[in-house]
Amino acid sequence: QVQLTEFGGGLVQAGDSLSVSCAASGRASSHRAMGWFRQAPGKERLFVASISFTGANTYYSDSVKGRFTISRDNAKNTVSLQMNSLRPDDTAVYYCAARSHPFTSTSSSSSDYGYWGQGTQVTVSS
Repeated sequence: QVQLTEFGGGLVQAGDSLSVSCAASGRASSHRAMGWFRQAPGKERLFVASISFTGANTYYSDSVKGRFTISRDNAKNTVSLQMNSLRPDDTAVYYCAARSHPFTSTSSSSSDYGYWGQGTQVTVSS
């Protein structure tokens, strides 16, 4: 089992920056690819970014590419998402997720992630 806890969400203005982080614990947590997804009210959960278990490879959705940066610290078992130039349409609950199996590649599909945090709200006002 893997436990994930997000923290760092909040209310910011358009153009501001915000960082959200995820603390992971449990079986092989530092050996799993990790991802961030987000879900706006009334909409489906969408892929935001992912990072390989080594941290060497990162992937982003087109909507956040160039504005968001995902990183991880395996010594601390944390994954972070630095969000710059935030826009009102970035408003959502942000979820941290861990791949179901360790030592597998990153993925943009939520079905490949078997472990999820409880989510943290990010609100961007115009």
